[in-house]
Amino acid sequence: MSSSPTRPPQPGIRLHVDLDHDVRPHRNAKIEAHLRVDVDADGVPTDLPAVELAVIIAVDVAEANRAAVRHALPAALKALPDRISFAVLGSGPEPVLCYPRGGEEWAVADREQRRRAVFVTGSLPLHRDGPRPAGYAPWVARARTLLADRPLSVRHLVLITDGSSAARGTSRALADELDRCAGQFTCDVFAVGADWDPDPLLTLAERLHGSADFADGGLDRSITAAIQRLRRVHAPLLPIDVTVRPCVRQVSISEKAPRPHRLGGLPQPGRPIRWSFPTYQWEQGRRDYLLTLVADADGDPLETTLQFAMVSIGRHVHHPVVARWHLPESSPPQAAAGADSVRALNATGRMRGALRKGLVALEAHQRRAAEDWLGQAARLAARLGSDWVLEEIRTVADVEDAAAGRVRLRPVDARSLGPLILRAVSGPGSLPADAVLARPGPRCGACGTPAGGEARYCITCGEKLL
Repeated sequence: MSSSPTRPPQPGIRLHVDLDHDVRPHRNAKIEAHLRVDVDADGVPTDLPAVELAVIIAVDVAEANRAAVRHALPAALKALPDRISFAVLGSGPEPVLCYPRGGEEWAVADREQRRRAVFVTGSLPLHRDGPRPAGYAPWVARARTLLADRPLSVRHLVLITDGSSAARGTSRALADELDRCAGQFTCDVFAVGADWDPDPLLTLAERLHGSADFADGGLDRSITAAIQRLRRVHAPLLPIDVTVRPCVRQVSISEKAPRPHRLGGLPQPGRPIRWSFPTYQWEQGRRDYLLTLVADADGDPLETTLQFAMVSIGRHVHHPVVARWHLPESSPPQAAAGADSVRALNATGRMRGALRKGLVALEAHQRRAAEDWLGQAARLAARLGSDWVLEEIRTVADVEDAAAGRVRLRPVDARSLGPLILRAVSGPGSLPADAVLARPGPRCGACGTPAGGEARYCITCGEKLL
């Protein structure tokens, strides 16, 4: 692959903010805003120079599942670009550095290094009978230690797991280790086999700003694609800073697309009204975030436009979040288009959550709860036009009426649901540029009959519509 020795410090970034500008005043009032960030990398070299990347490939797999990595790992190593820094971890009582050897901790890819690495993977140590790492925390800790000595622009862990080192009661240890890893590197997780728990894999991907996927049939392509994606990164670290009015007591940001997860906010020392939310691996394209502010109206004027926050990305991109406290005794005006955008984001989150809960309930043999949750997911998918969700539901149920949320479960093997649960969280479904949920029309309060947007009386019972 060709690479360019120079890159602009930052691609073009545009920030757009949508919200309902009229808020009812009360304590703990919630102000939600849709942040749409567009990254334009025109004129920026296509690929990040490989010399700026450090990648660890960690193989957390039992000997019984060697076939899952026997051919995939050599193929992925052969596809490494020249000059990328890499290391390979194998399995044992603790994660073992298998390549490079001879006291070195990092190899720099060239034809000879790739050949040697492929040869070594033929005898890669995998889990056998006996002690194994207690969960995923040791793998993340070993990666953190290795990557600390490789201060490059992009540092990344590729963890391949069949769940064989997972252990009960280790979630606290993993959470503590992920706290120590925050901001140090990113991580993609690829699950193989059929005996793994999706929850810790999703935790790893969310906390380390990566993805969790099932890759049993194309592991080599998945690893290669992950590294190619790293080379498309134009801004390895880009914080979203939020400076708020003193009346704002809580600030949170969740990425909704392309990778749904909650961002960790860091208060700025000596600046209690400013929060920084680190984000990673910015490529050309669009990201959607939901900013939530919790504020009190005490002492603020009513019916006056106020700036509740300033959102900043990088040094030169800023956008205010403005709204006003609406008089509580008067009828609110027609909600602005920004409110539709926020509703669409929230509905997308509820849809993904319902899909995941339905699959988890089905995995636990709670069929009635599964049918209810999957029905909710189907109804929201029909409203949002998210066909991928309906396709996921159809793998386990017949969708009788998506708009009404009616599904009927089919017999399924609970062990096959892990990949579906991963996709429910990290699958497609980014918000279209003009995503707007249709406003519900009037509905009869007496008999519940829906009516058209201009109707004033129910055509079934004659009652005035609410």
